[in-house]
Amino acid sequence: MIETTGGDRRFPPALAAVARVEFDYDGGGVDFEPYDAFDSAEETTDWIRNWTGNHELDGDAYRVFGQDGTGGLVALFCVRPGRPLAEQPVVFLGSEGESGVVAGNLSDFLWLLAEGLGPMEVVEYEQCEARPNPALAELAERHAATARRPARDIITEAQAEFPSFSEGLDKLCR
Repeated sequence: MIETTGGDRRFPPALAAVARVEFDYDGGGVDFEPYDAFDSAEETTDWIRNWTGNHELDGDAYRVFGQDGTGGLVALFCVRPGRPLAEQPVVFLGSEGESGVVAGNLSDFLWLLAEGLGPMEVVEYEQCEARPNPALAELAERHAATARRPARDIITEAQAEFPSFSEGLDKLCR
């Protein structure tokens, strides 16, 4: 089992701010529906067991905070022991088994949203067209602890840090 952040389920202020934003997917926008709180530990455990088919797992390593239109989930992956939730990577776990690292931390995730890229788009499409969103850029400027940088740099760095994330999930499946 992965060591987690001690069961911390306090919703970060940056995610609360994102939850107040309406994402418009019509016409190829960002397919992201943010939550205003993390899923409960029980819901997360039930989900990871069903998603993997492995009923010995628990969901302690994940803090689910949103989904796409098909039911794919977006979560903080609590893999950095002793570090706050905002410093954990953001991952996407799709409804059809797709998975991948989206950003190395919550701040970088905010910058991806500001560029008009959602979690599903990052994982599903190697090259996706950025559509900068001024409202989300302002939100990122208020909440991000990292500097703005190109989306491709954020994605490449995060995926290089966790190159076996998807393979690790595959090993958990039954």
